[in-house]
Formats: sequence, C-alpha cells, structure tokens
Amino acid sequence: MLIAILMFDVALVAWSLHLMQEAFDQQEFSLMLAGTLVALSAAAMLVVYFLMNSYMGYLSEIAQRPCLLY
Repeated sequence: MLIAILMFDVALVAWSLHLMQEAFDQQEFSLMLAGTLVALSAAAMLVVYFLMNSYMGYLSEIAQRPCLLY
C-alpha cells in the first residue's frame, strides 16, 4: 500500500511542477496557485498516511493487551 501511495505522491508532485513551469512560462498566477495546492495536497496525504499508520499500530498493540483498557 505504501508503494501505491508513494507513486501517487510522485505523480502529484510531478504534476505540480508541470503546473508551476507553465505558470512561469505564461506568467499566470492561477496556475502557480494550483501547482502549490497540488504539492500541498501530496504532502498532506503523506502526513495523514504516517499518522494513521502510527495510530493503527497503537490500536493493534492495545488489542493484544486488553488489560490496558481497564
């Protein structure tokens, strides 16, 4: 699953770089904003993935030791 998310993130970063290059060539602010937002969404997706991975590990650890719940 991590490989698929990393490949999708690389594609998002490549797309954002393409948008930013087009924005620079055409002097278009909206394309620069779009490229920035795409890059931020790629970073946010990785942050959420790692946060959820840690949380799921925590939940599985608690499930193995039910005495910690009480």
